[in-house]
Amino acid sequence: MKIIAKIGRYRPYLDYIIFGILLCCLPLLITHTEWFRFGWLTIIAGVIVYAIVALGLNLLMGYGGLFSLGTAGFMGLGAYLTAFFTQELNWGFFLSIVVTVAITGVLGILVGLMSLRVEGFFLAMGTLAIAEILRQVFGEFTWFTNGFSGRQARFPVIFPRAGDSINNVLPESMAIFGSPLSRNLTFIVLVIFLVIAMVIAHNITKSYTGRALSAMSGSEAAATAMGVNVLKYRLIIFSISTAFAGLGGALYMHFIRFTTPDIWMFTLSLMIFAAVVIGGVRSIAGTVIGCFIVFGAPDLILANLPVIGDINGMSFVFTGVLIIVVVMYYPAGLVYIGSDFKKLIRKIFRKGGGTV
Repeated sequence: MKIIAKIGRYRPYLDYIIFGILLCCLPLLITHTEWFRFGWLTIIAGVIVYAIVALGLNLLMGYGGLFSLGTAGFMGLGAYLTAFFTQELNWGFFLSIVVTVAITGVLGILVGLMSLRVEGFFLAMGTLAIAEILRQVFGEFTWFTNGFSGRQARFPVIFPRAGDSINNVLPESMAIFGSPLSRNLTFIVLVIFLVIAMVIAHNITKSYTGRALSAMSGSEAAATAMGVNVLKYRLIIFSISTAFAGLGGALYMHFIRFTTPDIWMFTLSLMIFAAVVIGGVRSIAGTVIGCFIVFGAPDLILANLPVIGDINGMSFVFTGVLIIVVVMYYPAGLVYIGSDFKKLIRKIFRKGGGTV
């Protein structure tokens, strides 16, 4: 019984690890199957990056009760910071990641201070304004971002291939400890970061911080009466959310290696917001599922359908229709469909058994 109790206690972590292992097996399908296309791995890698960002937004929305439409701007800042650190300062992978997350986290504190003055719709508009300001900065500060021409990252490599010069060596994706990684290994690194992000998000929700945020989302007056420092936890959750966005942007840059200001537009923030709502607010698994639906399904499924796949902007139409359906008929999120279906089946069998 003690063993079963321990397994139940650590089951969420085991689920995250098993999920990560299954994702890590996807590169094997490229070399051992004909139906799994090479481009699909890039699409799924993008889904993983957006899932990390969406986890931070879910903590902010689901537990903090606060809304932000500036996710894309913070993510873009993480991408440009990483490119600058690795190319101009010749920093390594881990150092650039840590400093990028720290800077975006500090920016989140500043945004949290703004949230003390405005709430609800006005807070969402304020974060949107910050994201648009950042996007304009990306376009104008050419010494830092190379403007609208886009910035390509060249990561430091210590061990080039035979016959290549240092300047001509570009790893297929990222370089860790100066050694270039293949596309498949880079994908595995992204999966590891996703699993770590899921574990961190889970621990936050189960900690005193998570309980304080839940109390605040219900009623700030009641939370204050119970001794919750609203200012402190607002700053904490905004810092965590923007740090997740910065991490996602940094990983995006290490995988894609190219960015322009047009990538970090308002529509991306809306898509990440939609992924959280569709998958399920206050659900870690739901957030990941929502990202696979919003960012993966249009390219993996809809694009291969006849007629529908030829329509421009079909992904936005698909997301919009899905949001309407979820809000009207399943506001809890699609993550709970499986458990509700099981309950329905059990209920039907119980009724059937009672009539016999």
